[in-house]
Amino acid sequence: MSQSSDQMELREEEIRSHYAAALDLLDGFDHSPRIASGGGAPVAERSPGISAGRRFRSTTPGLSTRRVVRAEGIQLTGRIEAVEGGDGLTSPLQAHVLQGLRRAIAIALAVADQFAERTPLKDMKRANLEGALPAGSKSQFSELLTAEALVTLYVFGSATAFLLADHASEQIVEIGEVEEVLVDNGQLALHGALWELDRDIAALGADEPKMVAVVLAFAEALMAKVSARASTAPALAPFVQAAWRVEADDFAVRGFSPASRAKASVLTMTFKKPNEVVGNHIAKYQAMKLAKMVMAYDFDRRLNPFAELGGFIFTFMGDGKPGTGKTTLIQMMAGLVNEYCQVAGYPFRYQNLSTDNIDSYQGKSGQNAKAFIDNILDPSVIGFGTIDDIDQLAGKRGDRQSSAGQLEITAVLMESFAGANTVVRGNCTFGMFSNYPENVDDALRQRAGARFLVDGPQTRDDYIDILYLLMGKNHDIPVGDHEVFSAQEIKKAVAASFAGHARPHEEGLIRVFDKVQSEIGDLDTIAKMGTYLKGIQEADDRFTGRAIKNITDAVKVRAMDFELPDEWMENPDLFMFKDYDTKKAMISDLRQPITTDMVLQEINRYADSEFRYADKSDEVAIDQMVRDFARQEEAKKRYLEGKG
Repeated sequence: MSQSSDQMELREEEIRSHYAAALDLLDGFDHSPRIASGGGAPVAERSPGISAGRRFRSTTPGLSTRRVVRAEGIQLTGRIEAVEGGDGLTSPLQAHVLQGLRRAIAIALAVADQFAERTPLKDMKRANLEGALPAGSKSQFSELLTAEALVTLYVFGSATAFLLADHASEQIVEIGEVEEVLVDNGQLALHGALWELDRDIAALGADEPKMVAVVLAFAEALMAKVSARASTAPALAPFVQAAWRVEADDFAVRGFSPASRAKASVLTMTFKKPNEVVGNHIAKYQAMKLAKMVMAYDFDRRLNPFAELGGFIFTFMGDGKPGTGKTTLIQMMAGLVNEYCQVAGYPFRYQNLSTDNIDSYQGKSGQNAKAFIDNILDPSVIGFGTIDDIDQLAGKRGDRQSSAGQLEITAVLMESFAGANTVVRGNCTFGMFSNYPENVDDALRQRAGARFLVDGPQTRDDYIDILYLLMGKNHDIPVGDHEVFSAQEIKKAVAASFAGHARPHEEGLIRVFDKVQSEIGDLDTIAKMGTYLKGIQEADDRFTGRAIKNITDAVKVRAMDFELPDEWMENPDLFMFKDYDTKKAMISDLRQPITTDMVLQEINRYADSEFRYADKSDEVAIDQMVRDFARQEEAKKRYLEGKG
């Protein structure tokens, strides 16, 4: 991928000019903890006169009882080389960690210099050293030093996580929150961070894999803490609005967004071709469109024209009875995206969130779900995330049978799919699948921007086609009077399916539709369709503003009711390798006008699904109560017979 036009090169000589200072920090410095307690990991005595023992304070009346914290000698080089006994020789992994930390510090200092150049900070530092800083500038000087500290810490954490990512193992450590975040200036900020990293390695880095896990966990925790602080700190606009790139490492700095390596996942699933998905015409058509939509993503702009123009499906829900083809649909869509990415040379990442991610430890299930989301959201890859059997994985709030882990996953998914900080770039999509969508939390279900009804084969032709497909080739049975797969011609089948939603399908919704239409006539204006929506809300109070947003998003998808030409996917130069503005113009030329038929069909499609879920949910609850009453009656009868 080419370097983005909005990225400035962070030159190698600028980074290497800070190597000596970075090495000095690793070899040794003194630090007195100011925020952290100083407890936790034992600190070995490493230089003359510096004790690792307990600190005391005087309790003699009349004497000062202010807690005095002595400076500790921090030698990260010695700490890391001592891991696993320290036999006198630095291992390759230890050397790699030290080199990664040195380079991360140097990159952080180089970016901090760039920040100072873009603000008055550089001149203010010079004036301050000369004692010529005006009194009226001290407040601004303090704000800029705080901003410099936050920039330095975040870039250090991001670069460390990026440079050492290749050496991550299955080891997991819990380091807790980073405490010693100092914002006086960039240099002191690094002192505090490296002091705390040293203590974490001492406490938890018993061997090399754990040591690497500690460093990576610390980098992630540091980024999270600094990012939270930066959200309310002033003077950071020059950093947030700029972007730098380190060509040698393929490392990018984009504000307070973590950098990650563009690694693709190794897929072992069996892919399915579209003709192997029988029935499910609308679901198949939308999945095929979405697979091509995501390939319009522009890695330089980090945005998809479909996300800007409207019509990109960020989240969708596929529901249907067991055996109707949900897994086949996943295999088809993942196969298409994987194939397109191979043609373009893009990294593709697929991951499924399964019940294995529910953990008995408090907070761990939420962490697993967050890691899954972040992995797919990574803007340096094309991503497809699935949550199969979401009714088992995500708990329904208020349901006493939902475990704490399930509720944690629900909270993470709700925040990630439509939270205050959700950014839809258009490089990935998430699919939720369930046989029992009525058991999914209402608010989470409504965060699915599109609905794929996976109802399997429906017609006689569908059943002949699926029998022919599954029988394979190892037989001589004639097909008979039937043209194989002609009924699966996608455009013809989809047009018929959409037209079928001119009227609702669910009994409860039909009553609302007929009532409104009898009162105001054909629903052919915004006002009349809004009246219909209000009628739906009166029948089902769960039909809120979010439902309207999902419907309008679906209408925008219909306006994009075209497939990008196959040749665009086969030859990347025709579309995928074009610049962002060209791709946007090419897509705009294919866009269709929105009609009242489209809007009404999408209202009915969405409302049908909600009524279907509500009816099923009510029926399931009623059936359960009936069974409970029957068991109570039978138990009472047997009890009385036993007493008699």
